Amino acid sequence: MSEKKWTFKVIGLTCISCVHRTEKALKSVSGVTFATINLATETGFALSNEKVHWEDLRQAVKKAGYDISQNLDQKSEKQRWMLHRNNLFISLIFTVPLTIWMIFHMSSSHLHHESAMSYWIFELIASTVVVFYNGRHTLKGAWIGLRHYHANMDTLISLGAITSWLTAVLHFANLMEWLSIDILSFGAIGAMIMALHLTGRAIESWLRDRAAREIKALMQMKATMARWVSEKGETLLPIEAIQKDWTLKAYPGERIALDGIVLEGQSAVDESMLTGEPLPIEKKAGNELTGGSINLTGVLSYQVSKTGDETFLSQMIRLVQEAQGTKVPIQAVADKITSWFVPLVLLLAFISGLFWFFNFDRLQPFYLASRNIFPWILATSESFSFALFAFVATLVIACPCALGLATPMALINGTGLAAKKGIMIRNGESIQTSTQIRVILLDKTGTLTLGKPSVNHIDIPSEDLPIIASIESMSHHPLAKAISQTHDKKIPIDHIKEIAGKGIEAKIGQDHYFIGKANDPSLYETRFDEGQSIVECFKNQQRIGFIALEDPLREESGNIIQWVKKRGIVPIMVTGDHKLSAERIALKTGIEKVYAEVLPEEKLNIARKYQAKGYKVMMVGDGINDAAALKGADIGVAIGTGTDLAIDNADMILLREGIAGIKDLMTISGLTFHLIRQNLFGAFLYNLMAIPAAMAGWLHPVIAEAAMALSSMTVILNSLRLQKMFRRKSK
Repeated sequence: MSEKKWTFKVIGLTCISCVHRTEKALKSVSGVTFATINLATETGFALSNEKVHWEDLRQAVKKAGYDISQNLDQKSEKQRWMLHRNNLFISLIFTVPLTIWMIFHMSSSHLHHESAMSYWIFELIASTVVVFYNGRHTLKGAWIGLRHYHANMDTLISLGAITSWLTAVLHFANLMEWLSIDILSFGAIGAMIMALHLTGRAIESWLRDRAAREIKALMQMKATMARWVSEKGETLLPIEAIQKDWTLKAYPGERIALDGIVLEGQSAVDESMLTGEPLPIEKKAGNELTGGSINLTGVLSYQVSKTGDETFLSQMIRLVQEAQGTKVPIQAVADKITSWFVPLVLLLAFISGLFWFFNFDRLQPFYLASRNIFPWILATSESFSFALFAFVATLVIACPCALGLATPMALINGTGLAAKKGIMIRNGESIQTSTQIRVILLDKTGTLTLGKPSVNHIDIPSEDLPIIASIESMSHHPLAKAISQTHDKKIPIDHIKEIAGKGIEAKIGQDHYFIGKANDPSLYETRFDEGQSIVECFKNQQRIGFIALEDPLREESGNIIQWVKKRGIVPIMVTGDHKLSAERIALKTGIEKVYAEVLPEEKLNIARKYQAKGYKVMMVGDGINDAAALKGADIGVAIGTGTDLAIDNADMILLREGIAGIKDLMTISGLTFHLIRQNLFGAFLYNLMAIPAAMAGWLHPVIAEAAMALSSMTVILNSLRLQKMFRRKSK
């Protein structure tokens, strides 16, 4: 049964606890094999069998208290930011004057009764508006959690703010002699807690959007209109209306609307935003065009080859979104802790409150000594008021959000930067694994070499050459492509079968042909010494000749191999080519270990051999015969110009030709993982230090909430350093 992939927006997330609950709900659906949610982007990704429908997923998530949507456009992002901004603006209108008046009220010992009463009335009104109107979405998030028997970040903020607001109500009732209860009012603190929370949310939203700018840049590259050429002339149509095989036209300065093949014209095309290749590429009739690239100089007419989600750009966006939603192994520890984090904080807050309520008088010396160090500690002689002070501070100081954002924020920046450099990271786990790589296996043809071999010598009967060229035109191998161009005449073929790692066989009429590796390499030793590759041709089991080809070494291959060796990684060549030819290329690049004349399954066995020794192995290749090894290695890196089978089995894809991207790939992965570790360490350290301090009564609730918001922003800002770190490392 085939596998279905779902990418969607999750509505209602506020913290990592919500993420865990939503993931659990998705995984409970029968037929769902994998589900993950990215808190930073509020997007989800799931895998299921064909029997699962969209509504099955949606209903499961709704039962958990949230919702999902397949609409991933940027309008929802803008609406979220506008909502945060408006709530923040209104809350500040009330909170700022309330805070100023509170400071004046606390610092003045001689206030008229009317003035004091005016302050208490304004405090009650302002805190009511800020907590219950501006904070309504936070309260709603807490209610959703309560209704579904779980706690989240909104639970902590709401409980802290409402508790503070209730003290204002009780204090005002006491002043009006409606109740006989002596309690300090924390109403202003409740308003400040919610206002600071909204401030943090707004800044966090802006920073998240900034962090996701690379994926947004990819999405903005999608053309909205296309110039359709028909019998009636040129017509501008929405991109959704264009169908496969239609003819489109692009003028200088216009974006190529969809993937296609050039029919007429010649022009330089800028594909740097897709492949990371800085130089424009000349395109002419027969060349492939990629949707999203920019036509620079001439007019191009092209036939559409892919539309919708099949286009290269759509697949890039999908791969980046999937990678940003994946988990990194180091996150597992944080996930286990955060799943119990909010209930634990609630328990600690109650313990702190009860402890101070029953022990306040006994700990007066400690309390007074603490005030000398921390002047913001509440000045009161009432145990109940101080117990509430410590209770609220403990609630709002805890920050599971920082733990929840530590990995996804770094992944967003890492995968986004990689995409900008022409690297597609399909699996976030490979980012961590790449830091542990000790062996790198490299294919030769198309990986270390240009993959565009030219025919050096032909020793084939003239009557058989058109047949040989026709057979080779059906193969994906780079050598076959060169041979297919040796003759323009193409002959229909009755039967054809490609044998990975060996060659290709075909039947034409009564004749059986086989084209592949040399049976007796000793016949071609001189040519092998010169770095040539030999393809032998057989007709009805009889050798009829050979074709010698040359595949030049890529300029960057030697430098990249030396860079890899300096990092303590052992480069090894694994190729199906002849040993002498492979050793010649190895000598030029500095590779000391060569496995030549190997079959596809042997490449996989070589990878497993090194894995059995305890090494983490990376495999880099571009052909059908590399697919098994790409899948079996700890990290499979496919050259994006290679076959679909190789790409489908890879964890990472280099969109530009050659292995130059290996350096960027490993540098970005290493820096991203470094940031993840920094983020997690900082978030853990913050909570380990802050929660005990709040329980001890050393933190004012307003300072606690400010620190909590700052901890989340610190994680995001730290992740945003990735580009600067990469530029520094690349110098």
